[in-house]
This record gives sequence, structure tokens and C-alpha cells, in this order.
Amino acid sequence: MCLPDGNVQTLSSPDGNLEMTFSLYEDGTPTYALRYKETEVVATSVLGYELRGRASAKSPQTYMKVVYDTLDFHSGFSVKDVQRSSFDSTWEPVWGEESQIRNHYNELALTLEKDGIDMVLRFRLFDDGLGFRYEFPQQTNLRYFTVLDEMTEFRMTGDHKAWWLAGDYDTQEYNYGESRLSQVRELLPETLVDGASQHVVAPTAVQTSLQMKTDGGLYVNIHEAALVDYPAMTLILNDEYFSFKADLTPDAVGFRGRLCAPCTSPWRTVMVVDDARKVLASRLILNLNEPCALEDVSWIRPVKYMGVWWEMITGMTAYACGGNKGHGAESGNVRRYIDFAAEHGFDAVLVEGWNEGWRDWFGKQKDEVFDFVTPSPDFDIEGLNEYAHSKGIRLMMHHETSSSVVNYERCIDDAFELMKKYGYDAVKTGYVGNIIPYGEHHFGQFMVNHYNRVLKKAARHKIMVNGHEAVHPTGLCRTWPHLICNESALGMEFRSKMQPHHVTILPFTRLQGGPMDFTPGIFEMDMSRLRPSSRQQIHSTLCKQLALYVTQASPLQMAGDLPENYLKHMNAFQFIKDVALDWQRSVYLAAEPGDYVVTARQAKGSGDWFIGGVTDENAREMTVSLDFLEPDRKYTAKIYADAPDADGAGNTYETGSESCSKYVITEMKVTSRTKLKLRMAPSGGFAISIK
Repeated sequence: MCLPDGNVQTLSSPDGNLEMTFSLYEDGTPTYALRYKETEVVATSVLGYELRGRASAKSPQTYMKVVYDTLDFHSGFSVKDVQRSSFDSTWEPVWGEESQIRNHYNELALTLEKDGIDMVLRFRLFDDGLGFRYEFPQQTNLRYFTVLDEMTEFRMTGDHKAWWLAGDYDTQEYNYGESRLSQVRELLPETLVDGASQHVVAPTAVQTSLQMKTDGGLYVNIHEAALVDYPAMTLILNDEYFSFKADLTPDAVGFRGRLCAPCTSPWRTVMVVDDARKVLASRLILNLNEPCALEDVSWIRPVKYMGVWWEMITGMTAYACGGNKGHGAESGNVRRYIDFAAEHGFDAVLVEGWNEGWRDWFGKQKDEVFDFVTPSPDFDIEGLNEYAHSKGIRLMMHHETSSSVVNYERCIDDAFELMKKYGYDAVKTGYVGNIIPYGEHHFGQFMVNHYNRVLKKAARHKIMVNGHEAVHPTGLCRTWPHLICNESALGMEFRSKMQPHHVTILPFTRLQGGPMDFTPGIFEMDMSRLRPSSRQQIHSTLCKQLALYVTQASPLQMAGDLPENYLKHMNAFQFIKDVALDWQRSVYLAAEPGDYVVTARQAKGSGDWFIGGVTDENAREMTVSLDFLEPDRKYTAKIYADAPDADGAGNTYETGSESCSKYVITEMKVTSRTKLKLRMAPSGGFAISIK
């Protein structure tokens, strides 16, 4: 039972559809609940912490040891102060899915007090969801403290359908599960994919962003925003009661956070909407991040690039110089990519394996591997930069840290100075393998602080960052717009391990926190044609690969395949050359997680439109209305569609993959009254450019 009056507070969204209720139990436990219209979405859920308390008295058995109490910081509170406010403004992102974003919410801030210590619970309720966080003001009775556990709960009201990733402290590179919450325990092992560093949390642990759908048709998404100086959150599911509890990534000795007041937690977010398309249109995560921290953003630009990458990923050539295979980053081969990229209007060429250290590192965990300044003997760094610049191309630096984090921080200033010397303005960082210092995790507070430290260093050198094997994005690209991309999910490098429905889920989950370097544009699905011993097949049609440039918006997009595979399909390659990277407006035409996504986007500057549609393993007939076009104007549409006999889901090594590459290109005049009837093959798609 809750106490009355000041111990119960309600907060409504600006449109009145969402209502959050805060209350204190009789024992002083803080709770919250969330409703959408007349429907309970989050049942009464506990808030608070367990902290590392004062040292206990020593006994003979504990002599020379420091013993600490667990401090209950999730009950015994009283409400000390209540503040309310509203906010409504529009801001302009440096790049993104639209040129303007509205930030409109009502806010409730409650100061709770226990034993002379204050904690603020701040709630912000938007039309599309709730954000809340813990704040510890500067105060006499609390300065440095350690988190043993965060008690935050998200109590669902039923056995919802969910799209989820297995909870792990080190990787998001798994397939998505699609099931009822009650089935997560049974199905989780089937979603795992072998990787270089893994730590599965628990049999029912799932990662955020977690997408759910209620039987009543509401779409509920749980995530976090503005992850700074704090460990990432995983969710532990109680599959008997369909309740989630926050689980913070521990450090090397098991603590869940080391904080110093004044400080805040990240925002915990619960999106609630009644249409799947509204999930894709939500900017809840971005709006809960701080505004841009950079005064000068003129050096931040969208980048369409190619790379000496796919041939090494598929085993055609080697990362290391001097082995049995040819070295992918050899100067002559790099020039070939520069020539192709320049001829077809690309901005940059990524070169992985350019530096010394690769041969010594593979298969080992070692502290000092790379210095990030010493090129391989066959990589002419000065000559290649001159050649690239003469062609209007920049090279993109690759910093694989081998997860030796202290070593990278030791070398990073010299590495960035080398980049500036040679005109590199973008870096792809990597963290393959277990973290050094030993015992730390990719998603722990230590690494979260490292990733943010790299961002600040890069900003001082005016270098854009594409982070791989890093923590899940939480909207920090608003504050640091030179964070133009992250990996943080299963991408094209996993080839045949990726399921057909994967790219229909990513816009609802991973992409809520920021853009992904998915490396689309693979035209050859049969890996045995690249390496005869391979039996891998990519489950996608060629047109589905084109559509990804629209359905998965990013200011950094790669044409992932080999130049020779594009030469076989130059008509289709034209869409990759044409498609924009930065958008004036986005319209989400049709969507259902795990099934299909159809998105239209208007390019910033030119006003041209691009449409992409993708489906899961099921073929689909879609009617696409062009009513978002300006009325009384005529446009020319070029449609890249799966051929009638195309099939991206059935391609296996035994059956071959010829049907994956079958497509039809048509041109036609269209207006805002046009409705296009399009078929997507199994694991197929379509792409349209409209001028």
C-alpha cells in the first residue's frame, strides 16, 4: 500500500495519451508505473540501488581485511521536494534522418531523502515514451560511492511478443530471437554466434534496445540514453512474471559502478506507440541526450566509401604482410580501389591491415601489438595519400586496438597526429578480443569511459569516428556528431550466419541509438566464387542489398563488395552511386518488426527521394503510395526490383545463388497520386530513386 498525498505523483505526456505514476510504498520504496490511454503498459515497478556502504567492525577472522556493508538505497525514502516543468523546442542535427527534430516533454523531478542523503528521480514524458534517470547532487554526506546493484524494474503486463538479443557483456553480434517472453529461455542458445569475446549473462538475459508488441497492438521498446561514465544495462527477465530487472555490466572485481557526486545515471527509456512506423519515427533517444558539444561542425561530413576489407573478411587475401596469402593492403591493390572509388564518385577508401602487428597478434591476447603509426613494408603511406588526394579520395584509417585499451590510449595522440599529417579525417576503431586490462568487459564503465575519451580526443583533432565492437549506441551522436557510425550488431561480415529477418528488426532495435556501419551492397552471394573452399551463402537478393542504404540510414555508408562484382552489375550499382547519405525528411511507409520495412527519404540539398523496402524469408506484395511527393509535380522514378524468379532465402551451397542476383530495372513518370505495386522475393527487397 502506498502513502497518500506527496508520496503519489502523476505526470502526463503533452498529448495526454501517456500517464506515469510515481509512488512510495509504506516502507519508502520508490516505484513508477506507466499507462497508455486506458491500458497499463508498465505495472508498478521498483526503483533504487544497493550501494557499497560503510566498513563493518573488524573481527579476528577479518583482521587485515576491509569489510563493507550493503547499503539499502531502495527503501526508507521520503519525498523532500517536487518540481514540475515543460519543454518544447526544435533542434537541427548536423546530419540525420530529418533536418529538424522536435523535443517536447513534461518533466517531474522528485528529490528523495534517506539518512541525510538526497537522490533525485527525474522523469520526462514525451508523446512517444518515458525517460527517467537517477541523479546524485553534490552533498556533504555523499561523495565517492560504489554501486553493487541497480534495482530498476520494468514489469510488463503480459507475455508479449519480443525481438531480442541474448544478454552479453562483450558483444551484440548475435542473431535476433523472435518469440514470446516466455520462450526466451528455450530459444536463447539458438541465437548465439561464435565470436572473439563473449560473456553470456544469464539464461533469460536480453540486451537493449528490446522491442516488444502487446496482444492489444502496442509497441513497447526498452533502452537507455546518454550512456556516460556508467556501465551499460542488460535486462534480466523473470519469465514467470514477465518482469525485467536492470543488470549493470560489472568491472574486473565485480562492482557495477564507481561514482562521484554530482553524477547521474543514463536515462532508462520506455517507448510506447500504437503503430510500428512510429517506432521508426521516434527520436526519444536522441532527445534525451545533451545538445551538440562542438562549436565548429564544418569538418563533419557524410562519407560514402569503399574498402580493402571484404577480400580479407572472406579469406581471399590476408591482413598481415608476408604470409602465404597476398597482403590486401599492398600498395598496388590499394591503388586499384582508389581508382575505382574515384571513377564512381566515392569519398574515401578504408584500408585494413595497413600497419605492422597483424601477424604477431592473430589468435593471441597481448598488450602491446600495434603502435598505429608504423606501416607494413608494402604499404606506401605517403605515396598512397598523395595518389588518393590527386583523385579526390581520402583514405580512412583503421585502428584495430586488439582490445589492448591502455596501449591504444598510450598511442592515440601520435596516431591521430599521423592521420592529420596525411589528410586522414575518419578512423574506424576496433576492439576484437577480450579487453586488456584483464577482466574488464566491452560494456563496462571502464570501456564506456574509454570510448568517450576517444571521441573527445578525436574532436580535438577534427577526426570522425566509426567505432566497431563498442558498446551499444545510446544517442551520443547528438552530443558528439563526429561519431558518425558504430557497428554494435551482427553485420554483413557474418555472411551466411545472418538470418533473413535480421534487417527488418535492426531499425526497431539497434538503430534506435544511432546509425550502424552495416557494410551493405554485397552483390555476390556465393562465397565459393571468392574462395573455392567456402560453402557460405548470403541470404539476400541484390535488390535487398540496395534497399538497406535507405532502410538503415547512416551518414557513413560502405559499398562493401569487390570492384569486380560491381562491374558485373553496373546498372544496379548506379543506385549505390546515387543514394544520398543525409536527409531532409523521412517517411515510414510500412513496417512490422521481423517482417518488413519500407522507408522513403528526401535528400538534403537536392530534394530527390529514395525508397527502400526489405522483407524477411517471406515473399510480399507491397503497394507503395507516393503521396508524400509534392502535388502537381512530375517526377522520374527508377525502380530496382527483384525479378519474378528471384529468391534470397532459399540460396544454399547445394542449390546455388543465381536467383539472388536476378533483378529488373524500370523507369517511369510518377506523381503524388501514383501507387506502385511491387513484389519482394523471399529475403528480398526493392529500391527506388525519384528525381
